[in-house]
Amino acid sequence: MTTRAQKGTRMMLKDKVAVIYGAGGAIGGAVACAFAPAGARLFLTGRHLAPVEAVAKDVVSAGGSAEAAEVDALDEQAVDEHLQSVIDKAGRVDISFNAIGIPNPKIRVPLVELEVERFSLPIATYTRSYFLTARLAARRMVANRSGVIMTVTSIPSRTGIPLVGGGGPAMAAVEALTRDLSAELAPQGIRVVGLRPQGMPETGRIKESFELYAKASGMTWEQFHDLGAGRTHTRRLSTLAEMANVAAFMASDQASGMTGTVVNLSMGSLDD
Repeated sequence: MTTRAQKGTRMMLKDKVAVIYGAGGAIGGAVACAFAPAGARLFLTGRHLAPVEAVAKDVVSAGGSAEAAEVDALDEQAVDEHLQSVIDKAGRVDISFNAIGIPNPKIRVPLVELEVERFSLPIATYTRSYFLTARLAARRMVANRSGVIMTVTSIPSRTGIPLVGGGGPAMAAVEALTRDLSAELAPQGIRVVGLRPQGMPETGRIKESFELYAKASGMTWEQFHDLGAGRTHTRRLSTLAEMANVAAFMASDQASGMTGTVVNLSMGSLDD
C-alpha cells in the first residue's frame, strides 16, 4: 500500500513498537500506513476486527510488520490484556496512538435544547478511552523511561462551532489531558503529544457532517467543502497523508523536544 504518507519517513521509527487504537478508521489506518514504512512494528486494534485486519493486510503486503486484534478501547481489562500480549511478543511498547471515534450522533440540536445524556456521551467516551489507553501504556513505558503517547482532537477544541453538542468540550478535555499527562510523565522519559487536524474530506466523518448540514441549509458538497476551506490560509482542507506524516515525525526521536503540546494542523484557520 503506497501513499504520500510513506515518503520522506527515512525509517524514523525503526524497531519501535507501536499500538494503534481505532486502526480500522481513516485516521488510524493512515497513521499505520505511515508508521510501517518508517520501521515500526505495529499492533493494530479496533472494536471491530475486519477493518483492522484489512489495514494489517495492506501493511504486510507492502513489506511492513502488523498484527490485528479486536480490542474495545473503552474496556480497561481488554486494553490491559492486549498490552500485556504486546509486551510478551515484542518486549516493550514505544508508541501508543489513540485514533478512536464514535458514530456521528447526528446532534444538530442547540445546546439549550439538548438532552444531558447526548451532551455527555462524547465527553465520557473520548476521555475514558484516552485516559485508559494512556495510563495503561505509561505503566509499561516507565520501566524503560521511554515512550510516546499520542492523542487526536479537532478544531472545535479551540473555537466555537454551533450545533456540535458535547463534541467541542470533549476535544478540549482530551487536549487538557494531553498536557496534564505530559507534566507527570515527562520526568520519566515519556512524551505526550497531540494532533489537531482540520477537517479532512477523505474521512467518513466529514461526509456525515456534510449530509447533516445539507439537510439544514441546502448546501451542495462543493459549497460545504469550500466553506471549510475558505477559513484556512491555503484555501484547502488538510489530507490524511499530511496528518499521518506529522504523526510519524512526532512519534520519532527527532521530535524529542516536543511534549505537552498539540500540533496545530488547521491550515491556518486557528491561530496559536
